[in-house]
Amino acid sequence: MTRPATVGELRASGHVQKTLREELRDNLLAKLRSGEDAWPGLHGFDDTVIPQLERALIAGHDVVLLGERGQGKTRLLRTLVGLLDEWTPVIAGSELGEHPYEPIIPESRRRAAELGDELPVDWRHREERYAEKLATPDTSVGDLIGDVDPMKVAEGRSLGDPETIHFGLVPRSHRGIVTINELPDLAERIQVALLNVMEERDIQIRGYILRLPLDVLVMASANPEDYTNRGRIITPLKDRFGAEIRTHYPVELEDEMAVIGQEATLLADVPDFIVEILARFTRNLRESSSVDQRSGVSARFSIAGAETVAAAALHRATSQGEDEAVARLVDLEAAVEVLGGKVEFETGEEGREEEILTHLLRTATAETVRQHFRGIDFTLLVDAIEAGSMVTTGEQVTARDFLTGLPVLGESELYDDVCDRLGATNDGQRAGAIELALEGLYLARKISKESGGGETVYG
Repeated sequence: MTRPATVGELRASGHVQKTLREELRDNLLAKLRSGEDAWPGLHGFDDTVIPQLERALIAGHDVVLLGERGQGKTRLLRTLVGLLDEWTPVIAGSELGEHPYEPIIPESRRRAAELGDELPVDWRHREERYAEKLATPDTSVGDLIGDVDPMKVAEGRSLGDPETIHFGLVPRSHRGIVTINELPDLAERIQVALLNVMEERDIQIRGYILRLPLDVLVMASANPEDYTNRGRIITPLKDRFGAEIRTHYPVELEDEMAVIGQEATLLADVPDFIVEILARFTRNLRESSSVDQRSGVSARFSIAGAETVAAAALHRATSQGEDEAVARLVDLEAAVEVLGGKVEFETGEEGREEEILTHLLRTATAETVRQHFRGIDFTLLVDAIEAGSMVTTGEQVTARDFLTGLPVLGESELYDDVCDRLGATNDGQRAGAIELALEGLYLARKISKESGGGETVYG
């Protein structure tokens, strides 16, 4: 599609200039009217966070999101890009991407006066109008706001010339969204530099009298505990945010599972019941009194768990020559061994970390067994094991070897019933389903289990 290339052509096309907040508001309301999902990829916020954020955007407020780690704050902020116009006109060559109808820096004003309707126009994609900065203690005012550029001074311009200024991240986000992650980590003296941007919508650099009517939406994220652990958001800056919204972990199990399925990069088939156990395990950790809940248990915990389980399945399939790599219950132990470092335990629990993780994983497994195998009579399997049959599995035992070693139960349809409950269609999925049933019987104290040397024997 041919777009206007000069200001004159832009005016002739009937283009109407909108402020950033008008643009966001109009696009959001249009999506609400049409029923289109304005927040793709977000789960569990539909009735809590999303309505609050939508009201804040309609009101034109800057927003700070408060929540523990791994609650999807950054993903939510990045989704705001979808509310911007796909393409917007800017003055070609301008540092700040000003609208062709409204140049604001001295250089652009001079060019507009000289060229008139021939002022060249570029088109900027919405992805280029979103800037993100991770707040670190070494962040300077120059990084965010700007400073004098010694190279421009060396070219012969005087120090009083406003064109010697090198603009920082916030002015360069003019007509766009700027996000500051982990805002309390920003030194308090640096936070002060944002006060004018947030309220008066202008910037002050050293001794320059340079008022730029910036059109920028400032978003921020913070962990509530940062106020006491690493820093705080100064009171005048907090006051300038129009909305403070608390995020949270998924309330429903289905939302937790959806996050894992969406975010995890899986190198093998991970059946839904494995994902469910990981989701329940994560939720149990968030409710445990042995875990430091001020730190939280990130969604990255369950995501990394799913990826580790898939990697264990691929390792087994490759080393043992299996045709399909399918994660099974035995692979969860490998996940627990490497994930412990992602959880902060209470001070009095030193030395009990592995015991706590193992107990909560077993609790999650038992909950999953009850959910899926309710009503199945396992008497024949228990009797066969009590009669002396033993079932051997392990992280390097193939699905075919495991299934071959199961007790023969005559004409019983027990195994088929177990597999049907979990939708198992191949050997790997069937082995995983039956392992879950055996683990459920062990947790119910119907059979025993011994583990060691990479093998698990039910007897």
